[in-house]
Amino acid sequence: MHQSTVSASLAEQVPVADVTGKNEAYSAGISWAAVIGGAVVSAALSLILLALGTGLGFSSVSPWSNMGPSASAIGRAAILWLISTQIMASAMGGYLAGRLRTKWVHVHTDEVYFRDTAHGLLVWAVGLVVTAGFLASAATSLAGGAAQSPDSQMAEATGTETSVLNLNGYVADSLFRGGSSSSGNSSTAERGEVGRILSHGLRQGGMSPSDRAYVAHLVSARTGLNQADAEKRVSDVFEEAQQSAERARKALAHLSLWLFVALLSGAFCASYAGTIGGKQRDHVPV
Repeated sequence: MHQSTVSASLAEQVPVADVTGKNEAYSAGISWAAVIGGAVVSAALSLILLALGTGLGFSSVSPWSNMGPSASAIGRAAILWLISTQIMASAMGGYLAGRLRTKWVHVHTDEVYFRDTAHGLLVWAVGLVVTAGFLASAATSLAGGAAQSPDSQMAEATGTETSVLNLNGYVADSLFRGGSSSSGNSSTAERGEVGRILSHGLRQGGMSPSDRAYVAHLVSARTGLNQADAEKRVSDVFEEAQQSAERARKALAHLSLWLFVALLSGAFCASYAGTIGGKQRDHVPV
């Protein structure tokens, strides 16, 4: 009875932290200072390389048809540069996070390897968020400046859309080529209406017979063509617009897939570089 009482009193006097702290370090498993530092470096390097690639791309593009590389060559070069940018920026950030993180003591080697990998992955994720936020802010600023331009103010005053990238506006103008109008305002209103009809047809995958007949009637009234020729022109122009939209869709799909490959490569390189930096930080042979 006396021995059990002494044992119980000794167990109460031993702190729990001394028992559980023998196998754990007193520092946290994540060194956020190293992660944030590596992420900032990764984001800055990404922007620098992006600016360099943009400059090289614009310097190689020529408005003349027989000068400069082709569009496909420029596209392939842009994809390779995007992947290279992600690899270099992410690897640099992950390596810095591995070298700058806190040294963990009394931690198993496998656990240290996992933590270094996690540090590299966190650097990639934080750097990606910072870069995306900066690019989104820049795009918003550019869009706001374009909205306050004199052309946009004139478009708001007249109730029309005069965007350089408005494909449907160009298609609507091609429908009324060769026609003369006594009222410029009504012609502008009709072009806007036709553009909206074409946009609806592209979203639905085709124009309804009533919309096609109505657009053909407007084209016939403005250009002097008979109804059959006007309907043929509407069909040809709408088919060309569908082909342009399909090419744009395929280009966007390919860009999204290659962007996924580039980001995945960056995540892998950042994680691997984090392990290399951690091993060098702990003076472990790589």
